[in-house]
Amino acid sequence: MKLSFNIKYNTAFGEDVVVNILQEDGKTLQYRLKTLDGHEWTAELELTPKTKDLNYYYTIQRNEQVVRTEWKTVLHRIELDTLGEVKSMSLYDRWNDMPEDSYLYSSAFTECINPRQLSRPQNRGYKKTVRLIVRAPQLREDDVLYVAGADEVLGSWQIEKGIAMTQHNYNEWVVDLDGAYFAGHRMEFKFASINTKKGNTSAVWEIAANRYIDVPKMTTGQVEVYDMDMAFFDIWNRKLAGTLVPVFSLRSKTSFGVGDFGDLKKMIDFVALTHQRVLQVLPINDTTTTHTWTDSYPYSCISIFALHPQYADFTALPALKDEKKRAHYESLRQELNALKQIDYEKVNDTKIAYLKDLFAQEGKQVLASAAFKKFFEEDKRWLVPYAYYCVLRDENGTADFSQWKDHNLWDEKDRKALEDPKSAIYNKVAFWYYVQFILNAQMADAHAYARKKGVILKGDIPIGVNRYGCDVWMEPNYFNLNGQAGAPPDDFSVNGQNWGFPTYNWDAMIADGCQWWIRRFQNMQKFFDAYRIDHVLGFFRIWEIPINAVHGLLGQFAPALGMTADEIRGYGLNFQEERFTEPFITDWVLDRVFHDRADEVRKQYLDRIDDERYKMKPQYDTQKKIEKLFAGVTDQKELDFRDGLYSLISDVLFVRDRKDKNKFHPRISAQFDFIYESLYDNDKGAFNRLYNDYFYRRNNQFWYNEAMKKLPKLVAATRMLVCAEDLGMVPDCVPWVMNELKILSLELQSMPKDPHVRFGHLSRNPYRSVCTISSHDMPTLRQWWDEDWNRTQEYYNTMLYRGGAAPHPLPGWLAKDIIARHLTCPSMLCILSIQDWLAMDESLRLPDANAERINIPANPHHYWRYRVHLNIEDLINNKHFVEEISELIQMAGR
Repeated sequence: MKLSFNIKYNTAFGEDVVVNILQEDGKTLQYRLKTLDGHEWTAELELTPKTKDLNYYYTIQRNEQVVRTEWKTVLHRIELDTLGEVKSMSLYDRWNDMPEDSYLYSSAFTECINPRQLSRPQNRGYKKTVRLIVRAPQLREDDVLYVAGADEVLGSWQIEKGIAMTQHNYNEWVVDLDGAYFAGHRMEFKFASINTKKGNTSAVWEIAANRYIDVPKMTTGQVEVYDMDMAFFDIWNRKLAGTLVPVFSLRSKTSFGVGDFGDLKKMIDFVALTHQRVLQVLPINDTTTTHTWTDSYPYSCISIFALHPQYADFTALPALKDEKKRAHYESLRQELNALKQIDYEKVNDTKIAYLKDLFAQEGKQVLASAAFKKFFEEDKRWLVPYAYYCVLRDENGTADFSQWKDHNLWDEKDRKALEDPKSAIYNKVAFWYYVQFILNAQMADAHAYARKKGVILKGDIPIGVNRYGCDVWMEPNYFNLNGQAGAPPDDFSVNGQNWGFPTYNWDAMIADGCQWWIRRFQNMQKFFDAYRIDHVLGFFRIWEIPINAVHGLLGQFAPALGMTADEIRGYGLNFQEERFTEPFITDWVLDRVFHDRADEVRKQYLDRIDDERYKMKPQYDTQKKIEKLFAGVTDQKELDFRDGLYSLISDVLFVRDRKDKNKFHPRISAQFDFIYESLYDNDKGAFNRLYNDYFYRRNNQFWYNEAMKKLPKLVAATRMLVCAEDLGMVPDCVPWVMNELKILSLELQSMPKDPHVRFGHLSRNPYRSVCTISSHDMPTLRQWWDEDWNRTQEYYNTMLYRGGAAPHPLPGWLAKDIIARHLTCPSMLCILSIQDWLAMDESLRLPDANAERINIPANPHHYWRYRVHLNIEDLINNKHFVEEISELIQMAGR
């Protein structure tokens, strides 16, 4: 077959256009196009494709290196077997960048909101064929694209006589026309949409001038393919409403003291019933390291693939045949399900015991099934190390693999025995294979159920992993274990947040094309159609805290451009390395911090340096040493004393760069510490100039480049809708990248991104965003309302446009008003927590607003045990509440 590729692209000198043709074996054939003017590129090939479809894309190369690639979510596609006997084919393509409406190509829209069956074009048996291809992503689920034009064959501009097209790819439509009629002829036509349920009266013409194609003369077996510019219609953007609730917080009449994947399906029913289209959950990965309540933290996963055993839905599994055991577990289920909060330890101990009993009864049969063998073959890369890790963790009594007797790191040589059902070790790990098989099947079933109901399941990608987890044990080269990930000080925590996670070795990850992340995202798409990137700022730079620190104040952004001593002096600050990088401890500081216990600190914890300053004794010179000293202390006065010692250690003006000891970073929030107070006014001014330049300007381009090494690969790895949590200390380069990659931002009225306003104006939210009132890390709407009465009063008067005093506590009618205003904002998604939805019904919500809080970020040891106090079944049957939510959503046009 003779193939002719044609594309218009304005290249720079030294650049070439290359067509990349995908082969059945996964390999790619590359052909360089030629040009005479650097604008029109062509290639003539003699090629016999070995596949029934010709899939290809274009790249721009310079010196054999790819410098630009087309958007590959929707490749150029020609179904060769639908064209009859082809002797020659001319392809007139256009370069496809990521479109502004790329979200319409996500599985969230193509599988949940606008589901359509993709079809292959009908083979019409033409001896000469003109094929038209056009993208029309705005069409709704019941719309069909038509082509109509001036020629009688095209209906003479009567749309009902036009030709229906076939959607052969996501949002891409194709139609074949008889080349015998059009050869040597100018075609004049347009595209139109018809709703199949409403008929011809629903026809909507594209907003564009008439289209023209001068079809060349054609011979038998010739095919002319025209890839057209997008068909744009006067169709409004979809806006969707949804609910945020952790799976563990769900409650039903059949659950086992914690929400499970069966409850998730019931929650999907509630969401669909109330005309919502999105259900967002927190991470669902396994977090088990200690088998205590400290494992309740869902963002500290031990495996980016394994699901948490607590989410197993026992009602979807065979019943235990032992009547005594069955009665025992049913009694425990009722006891645990009646609790107001989750008893994490008892719930998980009981559910694991139940699963072991069920495995003893059903395991052999399940492991021999075709479904399990398929699962095992597809997921064994991560499943086998994870199962062995669980066995070794429990045998050694700790997840800290550095303390294990052996197997301190994963050894690939162990895999063969662990995969062999005949080996002795297989019997130890088989239980964990079984558990993950059940969990994967149940979560995949919930995902399919959500799609059937038209609901987008939105997951959560934590920025970190547990430093003693399976991921680090298996692939330690991807992690830096000498640092801790966290966040700088913000509204949630004045001392910053220390999550304890290892930071990533991005050099190693980028070297292999971010395969670790790609595998993670591709596994997640089995369960979700949208996801939230937790702390997206971590892909630009992470807040890295020294391993010997407790608080986040001594951290630094990594990577970041540290400053030399001469650069610092260039701002007018008389930089003194030792004075500015060591804790500033003086008598007046001690008196201010410790009052009548200042002498105790001098004698027990300090050594004098000179007449002015002290230093911490070696046995107390890090926050971790102080933390260990006060381990087990519960008296608040002693804890305040400990915190005072912490503050002495963090009272520095600069921290040294983690890689280059001759470079420095200004310490975050140093303006609130004593060392800053001790500076002359001119030095304070110089430090402030340096500080603002460093944190808000110096690194912008550098961080942009860092993010663009990673995020494009991850966004392209799946078709899930990408959303990001972009709150906190946000540099200017973050919106640059998010706009370029079409990532949805997070918008909170109480945390505006415009520094000139106290509260965000909802009408200014960008369409490509997620609007919410509160997140799992924040006070609920009711809590926020009573947290700061002065702030609430200003909000009441200036944002709600109401006079007089703001009522306290927040009445239901006013919560409803606030929710209604959020629903009418321009954001694509408005996702509210289940607590905030309940806030508008005083007969349903908890009397104590503080009992609804999920997490307190300032407390790194918070117990995540919030559980909705209402059964999902009762919410579904509450006609008034269902109608109230539905009415708000419909009135808002969502």
